[in-house]
Amino acid sequence: MKETVTVNIGSMAFTLDKDACQLLKGYLDDIRRRLPGEDAETMADIEARVGEIFRERVASPMRVISIDVVRATMAQLGAPSDFGELRTDPASETPEAGYEAAKPAPRKLRRSRTDRSIAGICGGLAAFFDADPTTVRLLALLLILCGGVSIWAYIILWIVIPEEPARTFNPFQPKS
Repeated sequence: MKETVTVNIGSMAFTLDKDACQLLKGYLDDIRRRLPGEDAETMADIEARVGEIFRERVASPMRVISIDVVRATMAQLGAPSDFGELRTDPASETPEAGYEAAKPAPRKLRRSRTDRSIAGICGGLAAFFDADPTTVRLLALLLILCGGVSIWAYIILWIVIPEEPARTFNPFQPKS
């Protein structure tokens, strides 16, 4: 199950996978850094073209745009370097990192807010290990009933593992 985000691109609404949204945002930011000054008109044209390509590739407005569609769109538009040289940040005198240099955020063990039965421990463990939450719950129940793990271990995990932060509704807000 993947998280989706609804965004407005070129005055058209789209639903994207979270990974696809982050990749597209990095790509558009990289292009924006290469355009001269604050060239809002060119950037608006590029976003409008991205919206047109998405409409061509996705049959129904209800379908989610995947990372593969975003990569194909990026290939059709061209590399950010085609839009000009990367401007440097005057404070550091080094070029800013583009979408290709983005590193994935480190995984953190958190209690789930959305996938929980009691405290979100099994949902958090499932998200951390990229497993099915039902399987983790059944395994935990089996371990508790067979004496491998006591209920005290679950309570200790409930106290020790922090709850995941509340989600924000702005898909382009940088993560802290």
